[in-house]
Parts: sequence; C-alpha cells; structure tokens
Amino acid sequence: MWVRGVVGVLFILVGGIWIAQGTGVLGGSMMSGHGQYAVLGAIVALIGVALLVWAWRKRSG
Repeated sequence: MWVRGVVGVLFILVGGIWIAQGTGVLGGSMMSGHGQYAVLGAIVALIGVALLVWAWRKRSG
C-alpha cells in the first residue's frame, strides 16, 4: 500500500509544479503562462490526494 502513497505524493508535487507553471508563477518552461496546464495540474494533484487517502484508509482499515 505504500506504493499508492508514494505515487500520491509524486502526483501532488507534479501537479503543484504544473499549477505554478500554468499560472506563470514558475517560469522557464513552454508550459509557463498557459492556463490549461494549471487545470491539468489541479486534476493531477487531486488524483494524488485521492491516492493518499486511499492508501491511508487501506493502512488503517
């Protein structure tokens, strides 16, 4: 079950980077300033949160 947790954390980190790039906060990429990447980042981050919750519930249940 720890694999789900690790993948969840990675998804949250990648999603956060994509959100920052999509909103223009983090520059230096072709993704910078393009809002669709912020939306995709939010979706990826939410999937990461869901994976973490799933892993935590499996562990404690």
